[in-house]
Amino acid sequence: AQAALDGVIASSMAADALTAIRGDQLPLVMLDSDPAGSLGGATVNLDIADGVRQVTEHLLGLGHRRFLHLAADIASWTFEVRAHELATRLAGTPGTSLRTVRAPISIDAARTAAETALAAQDPRPTAIICDDDKLAAGAYKAVRRLGLRIPDDISVTGLDDLALATAIDPELTTVRLDAELFGERGMQALLAVLEGREPEEGDIPVQLVVRGSTAPPSAP
Repeated sequence: AQAALDGVIASSMAADALTAIRGDQLPLVMLDSDPAGSLGGATVNLDIADGVRQVTEHLLGLGHRRFLHLAADIASWTFEVRAHELATRLAGTPGTSLRTVRAPISIDAARTAAETALAAQDPRPTAIICDDDKLAAGAYKAVRRLGLRIPDDISVTGLDDLALATAIDPELTTVRLDAELFGERGMQALLAVLEGREPEEGDIPVQLVVRGSTAPPSAP
């Protein structure tokens, strides 16, 4: 690999595979990765922490205080950031409660996890914050299997703004990540490293897109 490649761009979830192909020779850019543990390479990140803050502020502003976090069951820095920011923000708001359940990123797994959590929790959460739009789609199925309505009984949010977000009904409130710019910045960073320049600093901004899946909580 070292003879055939000029450099490597990898995501945080590929970190364990890097040592086999990179050694300590190839220039490296890590995407969606902890700057403090990026294997000595440059990092390019989306501002995921701000995305979670935007979601949380939106739901708190609507009046929600009981939350279910449907978290991705993946050991990755990006998902640790989501959990940390959500817990930190809610800890600073009196009267809030947060329960976290984990599921693989698939619609069926998310449905099972969300349905079990909603059936067991009393009082029921009024909002489900999902790490990913696919998890949110699973949450939709769970809510409907329990005879509840979105957003009348429970609000649901995602993160990614995949095409799926506008294919489900009601359309999903989620955080838009500019994937094209993310890839562009990653390539620009690698070119900078190869040319001996410092890559551009600063996380890529993200944007909350409010749609029909969130509303004020209904009266108890």
